[in-house]
Amino acid sequence: MTWTKKIIRGCCLLGLVLFFADAAAQSFVSKNIRIGMFSSTPLEDIKAVSDQGTGVIVAKTREVVVQLAVKTLEFDRKLMQEHFNENYIESDKYPLAKFKGVLDQSVDLTKDGDYNANVTGVLSLHGVDKQRTIPCRISVRGGVVRVESQFKVACVDHKIDIPRLVFAKIAESISVKLNGQFNQVK
Repeated sequence: MTWTKKIIRGCCLLGLVLFFADAAAQSFVSKNIRIGMFSSTPLEDIKAVSDQGTGVIVAKTREVVVQLAVKTLEFDRKLMQEHFNENYIESDKYPLAKFKGVLDQSVDLTKDGDYNANVTGVLSLHGVDKQRTIPCRISVRGGVVRVESQFKVACVDHKIDIPRLVFAKIAESISVKLNGQFNQVK
């Protein structure tokens, strides 16, 4: 990882932590959330993954924020990655994908257990904000919070144009998987 990416990643995480600083004793933070995307069509499967997502959960207010520098998504083929960043997601213009929401139920993140919940909020992608309710599974073990989620994002919802020439190779809805470990801020 280049020093520039490290600085950007660190600044994003610091910004998230400072944003929720008033509830620091109740906050859980992650700086290495694994976020993957998958598109499947009869002609081609496209997948990408990044381990550089960042996030914060504030137990007291049930607020959740997760963000990803979209350029950190790595594809199997570099040409796909280039087209994704330049032509579809326009990552120079819209560098971050972000979700900010609130858990629909109170979850005691200090007690071991497994919880199914929904997070309702706004998904910001490609410069377009979209209200979403996203399901998640929260596991707490020994003070460590693990969050897993799987959901779909429709390209049309975020004004991501797919040229007719490649329309058969890219699905209209992209599957997204998220898996992250959050540790309590001390």
